[in-house]
Amino acid sequence: MKLEYNIHHTIMNESRKYCRSLHAQISLGTTSDDRFMPDGYVGAFSDLDLVLTEKLDGQNNCFNKYGVFARSHTSTSQHPWDKPMRERWELIKNDLNDLEIFGENMYGIHSIEYTKLESYYYVFAVREHDTWLSWEEVQFYANLLDFPVVPEIEISKSLKTFIENSRSENEALEKWLEHNLGMSWLAYTKTSGKLGGLEPNGTTATCEGFVIRNAQSFQTNTGMLPVAKNEFDNLCKLVRPSHVQTDVHWTKTWRPATLNDYNKYGWHAYQYLDTK
Repeated sequence: MKLEYNIHHTIMNESRKYCRSLHAQISLGTTSDDRFMPDGYVGAFSDLDLVLTEKLDGQNNCFNKYGVFARSHTSTSQHPWDKPMRERWELIKNDLNDLEIFGENMYGIHSIEYTKLESYYYVFAVREHDTWLSWEEVQFYANLLDFPVVPEIEISKSLKTFIENSRSENEALEKWLEHNLGMSWLAYTKTSGKLGGLEPNGTTATCEGFVIRNAQSFQTNTGMLPVAKNEFDNLCKLVRPSHVQTDVHWTKTWRPATLNDYNKYGWHAYQYLDTK
């Protein structure tokens, strides 16, 4: 019992959950518990080298040397849709050292079914001690561990370009997104995105939203913006307006996702048909 307590105590102290990401002020898929970025966030972001990625509709899972974790890091995740993650962790656990790999577990379908999945796990962040590694390093470690990263959208024009000729910072962000997406961000959420997203009816295209982050490495809270200690000030998200209504009860009716090319990243879909 003492050994079990010591292991649990170590995990609670050294394995820490993903920090809180705030919504951009133009985000629409929020609840009363969500928080928005403070005023001045767009101007602050315009001084950064930015990365724009699609936000996937999966479960936030962390791989570290202690195991596989979902939102809570008080104990390892044991949901039936985590089975492929636990099996993959067994293969990579000795290579992780002080790295914590954060990504979307796509095995259990939530409110979006993806028709172009090449993996059950898409990496979006890597933490080493108290530092969130640069996007280049995220890509490096994801490739090293044979995982894809979340879909990235090329940025052809900087955010700073849109600040001067906009009436507000949120208008500047809207214009920047529209330029780089080729359409408004809301219009993009009505497309299938890069991974072929569909609503539960199986015919209506949809994309959950976007994440904007500093391309360089950063601490959770650098003091750049007035946010709480456990909230990111170098990262924010935008979510489609219908997300909350369709995502509430997915665990009661979940089913496994299908891979488009399950050999590409070493997953073998036929192994997981037994979801117990």
